[in-house]
Amino acid sequence: MNRGSAFRADTAAPAVPGLSHARGDFPILARKVHGKPLVYLDNAATTQKPRAVTAAIRRYYETSNANVHRGVHALSDRATQAYEEARGRVARFLNAREDREIVFVRGATEGINLVAQTYGRVHLLEGDEVLVTGMEHHANIVPWQMACDRAGARLKVAPVLASGELDLAAYGRMLSPRTRLAAVTHVSNALGTVNPVREMIGMAHAQGVPVLVDGAQATPHTPVDVQSLGCDFYVFSGHKLYGPTGIGVLYGKAEHLEAMPPYQGGGDMILRVTFEKTTYNAIPWKFEAGTPNIAGAIGLRAAIDYLDAVGLPAISAHEGGLLAYATEVVGRIPGVRIVGTARRKAGILSFVLEGVHPHDIGTILDHEGVAIRAGHHCAMPLMDLLGLPSTARASFGLYNTAAEVDLLAAGIRKAREVFR
Repeated sequence: MNRGSAFRADTAAPAVPGLSHARGDFPILARKVHGKPLVYLDNAATTQKPRAVTAAIRRYYETSNANVHRGVHALSDRATQAYEEARGRVARFLNAREDREIVFVRGATEGINLVAQTYGRVHLLEGDEVLVTGMEHHANIVPWQMACDRAGARLKVAPVLASGELDLAAYGRMLSPRTRLAAVTHVSNALGTVNPVREMIGMAHAQGVPVLVDGAQATPHTPVDVQSLGCDFYVFSGHKLYGPTGIGVLYGKAEHLEAMPPYQGGGDMILRVTFEKTTYNAIPWKFEAGTPNIAGAIGLRAAIDYLDAVGLPAISAHEGGLLAYATEVVGRIPGVRIVGTARRKAGILSFVLEGVHPHDIGTILDHEGVAIRAGHHCAMPLMDLLGLPSTARASFGLYNTAAEVDLLAAGIRKAREVFR
């Protein structure tokens, strides 16, 4: 019995015990699109939200809504406690040494911009270098281009092999005495490639180079331990983690955050202000100017609690099974080419269909109720490297099933028939 048929036999029961209840936790999955049951396979763009998350946000607004850190009344105390408890929960989720190493931001993009605009402002000088990889999301390219342009520094790019894997040897060779920071993705959003970040961090640290890891596509799929990885910075977005939009996290080693200048000015990031001088707050608050996304932080905590209850190892195994099955059944369709065949991948399947534009695939699938992403996936340089303008991308979450993979494959076959 091959792997595909073995997995297909599990469609009546989940591939991994413990996930059978999860689908019912997401009310939106019960709706129909174009008269067909919704098959949501765009999880790399954003995930759907379990009741636990929406309930936590509603409960906050209905019982505890107030501004944080400033009020002396009971509601403000309650909101502050909930907000700071959310920070502590994130710290435990990433195994940070201290809660103050967790900065709440709008998302991974803002976290990277914060480091580029502050750490970069202090450390980047003319002739210095920042090293990224060829598979980065635009959010881990453009902020470094801006920082390098301002400083007269150079952005270097470690190449990617045709399989979608990083050329690790070339990455090592490109670390130089002028490298001031390496900024690398943990998991490629376009191909699903899982980078050997622990090894990459070790190679960089051996030359005294700090490392920022973009974990936007990693945290929903696998446990992350920042102390074990040894990274200097780690960023992720709440909305890709079954949490709300508008909230994300920058983890930074305390010694880095303490040495970095503030990112934005305003309330809450100060201890004292006169017209002559401002004394900044301690970390992490000196990076959180203005009223923060309190409800978002509380919703993120609920999402982390939910993921822990389901179990990230179980989720990883479930999605790995779906990816293997999808690679097999979609890859068998005549004219389909899987893009990205790295040995280690997370739950992302990129593909092209001969003679059919990815946008047309996405449109036809939409009419079948199947939601995927078609385009360059905010990774234009990677698409250029692959010689493709775009791909179709199906990405899996904890609530997806093998039966939904079969519907994806059926929709692709329909697209092939339409454009034959």
